Amino acid sequence: MRVVKTAAPPLRDVPLQVTNPERIPARRYYDEEFYKLECERVWPHVWQMACRLEEIPQVGDWIEYKILDKSVLVVRTKTGIKAFHNACRHRGMRLASGHGNCKTQGFICSFHGWRFNMDGENTFLFGRHLFSEKNLEKAELALAPCRVALWGGSAFINFDDNAPPLRECLGTLADRLEAHNVDKLKVEWWRSAVLPVNWKLAMEAFMEGYHVMRTHPQLQALSTPQLMLYGPDQGSGSPTPARTNITSREFVDLSIRYMERLSDGMAGMVHGSEVAIAKTLRDMEVPDDLDGAAMAFYGRLGAEITAQGRARGVPVPDVNQVAVSHPVKAVEFLFPHYFLLPMFSAMSSYRIRPLSPETCLFEIWSLALFPENEERERPVAPVPMPHDDPSFPEIPRQDYSNLPAQQLGLHAGGFEYMRLSKNVEGMISNYQRLLDGYIAGVEPSKLAKATQIVCSGFDSPIFDIGF
Repeated sequence: MRVVKTAAPPLRDVPLQVTNPERIPARRYYDEEFYKLECERVWPHVWQMACRLEEIPQVGDWIEYKILDKSVLVVRTKTGIKAFHNACRHRGMRLASGHGNCKTQGFICSFHGWRFNMDGENTFLFGRHLFSEKNLEKAELALAPCRVALWGGSAFINFDDNAPPLRECLGTLADRLEAHNVDKLKVEWWRSAVLPVNWKLAMEAFMEGYHVMRTHPQLQALSTPQLMLYGPDQGSGSPTPARTNITSREFVDLSIRYMERLSDGMAGMVHGSEVAIAKTLRDMEVPDDLDGAAMAFYGRLGAEITAQGRARGVPVPDVNQVAVSHPVKAVEFLFPHYFLLPMFSAMSSYRIRPLSPETCLFEIWSLALFPENEERERPVAPVPMPHDDPSFPEIPRQDYSNLPAQQLGLHAGGFEYMRLSKNVEGMISNYQRLLDGYIAGVEPSKLAKATQIVCSGFDSPIFDIGF
């Protein structure tokens, strides 16, 4: 029997397409039609981080995840995590908002009183005799399921039942972060803000370290690695002799001060407990050469973080071992909207969701490892703060101060496209071209392979993503 291959559907036109990988059209960040295409062709087909599992720790716990005009209920049932489209099967009433527990009463429609249990089954229908039997089939009355997958201590949802599995999209990124016990991290704090910027612009501030020199001068002043990578003159590539000729003792002191400032400004990237350990090593013996001093200091620090954490019952991986076997970058990106920022044992985390062409919801978590038998309060989504609230941690506050002005600048006459560095701003180009792939209708298997390439960590060069 001859198998006839079905031809792939023709690709669709992409307005404002990225045709030069080093140039991103400015209108992609505010054009209404382009935004509509993202809403129609991207968000319904991608894996989205919907909640942290610790938000729903008990059977019956649920949270609502909202993206654009869609709402999903993510529920912990007796048999595992399930997700349902948030609409009563009677006349489409949105059933619930926020978070709660449905173990006892289930979900009750406030319009006509229909009721659904935690597994989505309809358990009460007022005036059943009023309906035709064909409208009362059990399967049709159950809440419509939404695809859900678990990874890294979080639940991810996808509205597309035919999309490749989450793990296939993450590729080796999942392996790298799993080795660092990403699934065991817990929320230390959680904050959010509505930013007056396009969702993509908000993400791109964290896709390269090139901005640190000007945006975060307090880190640049303490960071020899930044000077070595970008140079003293806005990326000239020439390290400054004054900073590369520091003594090994000065290097140790500078490293500790850098970690302390990073912890104060970002928390999860370097946890306070890790800074405390680093301070105890300030006077340790180190070789005279900088390379030897770096290896000795950071090797000892990793060993102490591991040993002291395990002594307290904290599930710390072998920090030094995984740094070699599964190295990670300071910012790891999970397309389309989720970031993890690892360094030693803790991590920071970001999630960005579009609200309109020029507004988005930006969330920040500080994540840390705690003793596994320690009882912790269930984290609850925060009320968004003003984006210029002075109580935000220093580092995101500095980023937030740039972004509104950048959004306005993109409207300037004569500014047609961004000009990217092919060496350190490649992640921006890579994910933007992946968006084009979704809008064009590239086949899902190619999109999954491209997603693996895009999830390559910040300061990546421009890559060939396969289309």
